[in-house]
Amino acid sequence: RSVAKPRISTFHSFCVRLLSRDIEKLRVGDAGYRKDFVIYDEADQQQVVKTALRRLGLSEKEDKFLKPSAVLARISWAKNHMLDPQEIFLQSGDPKTERVAHIYEIYRQELRKSNALDFDDLLLEAVRLLKAVPEVRQRYNRIFEYLLVDEYQDTNRPQYELMRLLAGDRHNVCAVGDEDQSIYSW
Repeated sequence: RSVAKPRISTFHSFCVRLLSRDIEKLRVGDAGYRKDFVIYDEADQQQVVKTALRRLGLSEKEDKFLKPSAVLARISWAKNHMLDPQEIFLQSGDPKTERVAHIYEIYRQELRKSNALDFDDLLLEAVRLLKAVPEVRQRYNRIFEYLLVDEYQDTNRPQYELMRLLAGDRHNVCAVGDEDQSIYSW
């Protein structure tokens, strides 16, 4: 048996390749992303949040909690905890968090309309694809017999789920990390 060259990538670049190949397998009729999706940068994301604020009749000038950068930080936090807008709304204990949940829902709709993903979506959609489409997951399980994850201390839940799905039943994962450099608290 020949030994294949290792494939080295970041989580995000791996997800871009996976999604560019297979994201359309998640489509139902005309709904869902196409292979020619775009990746929004921070400026694009802020424009979408501003659109959502206008649609809801809210102003960042009235409440600095609604600054697009602050709202995007809250949306990113939710995505890194794999929480959708409805879950954020249901868990909210204050009107500000409820507003963020509404903005998050509009943000998500606007990205879908534009066939656009943000950096957090790259991970989430790859996880969704691997969970929902067994033949895609099985193909990657065959390709990746062993996984090595460096800087493991910095992985978030979507990255962990991605590793778990890629490892499959073999569970051949080697994780290297430094707890003194952790940016997350567990």
